[in-house]
Amino acid sequence: MELLIKNGTIINANSTSVADVLCRDNKIVEIGDVSITNTSVDRIIDATGCYIIPGGIDPHVHMYLPSPAGFSSDDFYSGSKAALFGGTTSIIDFVTPIMGESLQDAISKRTKESQNCLTNYSFHVSPIEWRYTIENEIDNCISKGLRSLKVYMAYKDTIGLDDEVLLKVMKVVGNAGGMVTVHCELGDEIEILRNKYITENCLTPEFHPLSRPSKLEAKAVEKAINFAKEAQCPIYIVHVSTKESLEYIREAQKKGQAVFAETCPQYLILDDSKYIGDFEKTAPFVMSPPLRKKEDIDALWDAISDGTIQTVGTDHCPFNLNQKEKGRLDFRKIPNGSGGVEHRLSLLFTYGVLQGKISINQFVALTSTNAAKLFGIYPEKGIIEVGSDADLVVWNPKIENIISASTHHQNCDNNIYEGIKTIGSPRYIIKSGQVVVENGLMIYTPFKGQLIVRK
Repeated sequence: MELLIKNGTIINANSTSVADVLCRDNKIVEIGDVSITNTSVDRIIDATGCYIIPGGIDPHVHMYLPSPAGFSSDDFYSGSKAALFGGTTSIIDFVTPIMGESLQDAISKRTKESQNCLTNYSFHVSPIEWRYTIENEIDNCISKGLRSLKVYMAYKDTIGLDDEVLLKVMKVVGNAGGMVTVHCELGDEIEILRNKYITENCLTPEFHPLSRPSKLEAKAVEKAINFAKEAQCPIYIVHVSTKESLEYIREAQKKGQAVFAETCPQYLILDDSKYIGDFEKTAPFVMSPPLRKKEDIDALWDAISDGTIQTVGTDHCPFNLNQKEKGRLDFRKIPNGSGGVEHRLSLLFTYGVLQGKISINQFVALTSTNAAKLFGIYPEKGIIEVGSDADLVVWNPKIENIISASTHHQNCDNNIYEGIKTIGSPRYIIKSGQVVVENGLMIYTPFKGQLIVRK
């Protein structure tokens, strides 16, 4: 299979050029002024007026996540399909064992659950307890290419780690040459607040953000950074949402510590006014950490612009309204999460690039290149160069859309971005050298994605 993309503007994180791109099978084989002399070219795409960018990499999604309200509404098939329509060709999900289950058994189970994934995929693996075998289990994960371990400082009653275990895990991962990704919220203090509000008959989603204030994220970030320094372990702080957290991250980075940060589109676009109103309108926005203030949004954009934040993931984890209904009388029981994997690139392009907050090159870095570098899949992915994988997006910067649950591709009856206008959208989405989406239609169902072995 040969595919030639002509007349487009190639955008990499550090360069911009007008050139043709020739793909053979699943690799980029030539870049430049490609003359059509080879009769084996199966298809030619005219990308005049469009950008050619690396396929998006979403480093933070939760497909088919179990919860007391049932599994999240997107399984690997529907969630990866939505990802493709949005220009994301690779995702990193999570392996979370049950208590007493080995990491290797949990990986095997999760790999089976992901068999119908249409994008390429990898996993962050979560130790949720300490036992005498865990050090060897972590070493085994890293040696087999699952080089990032996810830990939670919240949810202490299920998957969260106490401080002693958190530090032990960081030391093991650091010694093995991996990286720890961290959900930073002080879980014990949050539970005190959540229970306090319920005893005071404060039951609605309005009290969700009040029970998870910014300071409890920021203090957790400070603690995680200090532990990582002691353990000599690189850390990646997921879904940063607040100005106070950025101050600790920026300070550590200035001192040369290996601290990386991610935020999500919801924290760049939406604020905590979404929690005021009727349950049906506010429950979809219940996620952790919660939406914050306008000043936090501004601080996050500044941190993206100056490089304090390296990636934009989505924390994609949608639930239908009947699942959210489980918490109508107790906001603690609302399943946390929302969808967004389909809208990440269009939102960041519209409200970042077009508003002058980031450059088009930063757009590519945030949505693809930096995640590829951090998680060991560069230069196979995250860049357009000879030898890289032919996962590409031909991006039309002028297409206008309005986001709606009635037209999105995720398997969910609500959308937190309902009614938001975007400018810029994929015209062609190419996975492994094959055009899979063209002008908003899936014209070819791709072969199932591959588990990415990370360096």
